[in-house]
Amino acid sequence: MNAHPLPRRDFLKMVACAFPVAALDWSAFPRGKTDSKESEYDVIVIGSGLAGLSCAAAFARQGFKALVLEQHDKPGGFATAFKRPGGFVFDVSLHSTTVGERDGRFNLMHAFPEITSVDFLLHPSLFRSIYPDHDLRVAQRDPGAYIAQLCQLFPEETENIKGLFEDMRGLANDIGRLSAKQGQVDYSNFANDFPFLHKFFSKTWGEMVDTRIRTAQLKAIVSGQWGYYGLPPSRLSCIYYALPFMGYLSGGGFYPRGRSQDISDAFVRYIEERGGKLLLNTRVDKILLKEGAAAGVITQEGQEFRARAVVSNASPHETLGRLLGDPAILAAEEAKWQKYSVSLSCFQVFLGLKEELVKKLDITDSEIFVETSYDPEAAYVGALNGDVESGGVGITLYDNIDPLYSPQGKNTINLMTLQGYAPWEKHEKAYLAGDKKAYRREKERMADILIAKAEEALLPGLAKAIQVKEIGTPLTNRRYTGHPRGAIYGWDQTVNNSGNTRVGHATPVRNLFLAGAWSRMGHGYGAVIPSGVECFAEIAKNW
Repeated sequence: MNAHPLPRRDFLKMVACAFPVAALDWSAFPRGKTDSKESEYDVIVIGSGLAGLSCAAAFARQGFKALVLEQHDKPGGFATAFKRPGGFVFDVSLHSTTVGERDGRFNLMHAFPEITSVDFLLHPSLFRSIYPDHDLRVAQRDPGAYIAQLCQLFPEETENIKGLFEDMRGLANDIGRLSAKQGQVDYSNFANDFPFLHKFFSKTWGEMVDTRIRTAQLKAIVSGQWGYYGLPPSRLSCIYYALPFMGYLSGGGFYPRGRSQDISDAFVRYIEERGGKLLLNTRVDKILLKEGAAAGVITQEGQEFRARAVVSNASPHETLGRLLGDPAILAAEEAKWQKYSVSLSCFQVFLGLKEELVKKLDITDSEIFVETSYDPEAAYVGALNGDVESGGVGITLYDNIDPLYSPQGKNTINLMTLQGYAPWEKHEKAYLAGDKKAYRREKERMADILIAKAEEALLPGLAKAIQVKEIGTPLTNRRYTGHPRGAIYGWDQTVNNSGNTRVGHATPVRNLFLAGAWSRMGHGYGAVIPSGVECFAEIAKNW
């Protein structure tokens, strides 16, 4: 058991504070003034990923002057899209996400009811998983149907299946009730008041499953979404699987009408309409200090901007390393980071087809996972090593979500697999120097393998239908985000990196903060947007 290495009472206090209250009382925060000089701001946000944008939006909402600086030519980080010939527009990262419902409309914008310009569409089914012996199609917003399907496939495990889902519901309910108490907890009676949380908080997802399920195939199937979180059951905190998965089953899987770029653009409009500013193609070169506190930034072009606080949407490595430039602070923090591990990256193939192959084959699903085995632990090791030959592949058929997604008569498809950085390290030096011959040969080889897998399992005729092909690797992710090892999930969401044990928003430098997947609340669209808002709240409460 991965028990938390803290005295019992300290552990319970940590648990009680680990989950923020969902509702945000904007009236509790101060209002800003807009009489500062042109180059002076209340907050400067480095990076326009969704956490950076939501943090800036929260400050702008309260009347504070916010400046967002982005090194690329478009905002959004991973929440962006890119165009290619033939009319194809590819989404960089988003396949499916959970959203909230407000006044009959589905909307992702946590804490921003004013943002109504982005509509979300339900996937036709939540997901489909194709295993060597099983082909499961999971219905939208109907956990009972999924449980019944599993019970039909594994009748001898019926009571165990129901018990596992009761445990997940109980864990979610306990956390909801704990959040509502805002830390006012009777620690002496914690085990009775929050029995599921007390039992499972320090367990991995694999340990939680093992308390109920016996059949290896069933264990693999109920753990089949581990790829969304980047760790196998033996290492992934059960909190980070059970809660999102139950929310996914009950709330549904969505995709924005348009692309994820629409989400980012909506935040930018919100910020600018309230007096904030976004500067693209503006790379921050250094964080400026005054009396030991962050006081602004200087860009690569020599522009200097001052602010009361600086929020970095970059990784802590980039923030405390290159941007801060203080080796002593970086070394001290790196010593703390030894207990964490950097997440996997990914390998993606973006395909534009010259025909409506999906319609021709009468495939109605949109989010599909093709698995080659029932061993997620081996699949994780394979991902680390770049073993695309033995691993599975995720397939997103965007035209089944929105019939207007692609140019008329064509299809847009994404193939994806998680991947470690190690297979690409040998290409790194040449790649960064502009010599990409060997790199291109290797990525084409891997892409052809994934295309062949998708063709065999689901899409016969795929290779011949390709009009446009783009390939993204861990080196691509590193180049565009600056994340160590091209990580797409920040720190791994292990048991010792859950709740308040995650890297927080504050840094050792006064007035310098972190927001995004590397800090609380974790990765994913539904987590990084609240992360930015939570970072705002932490700063504003001291103002």
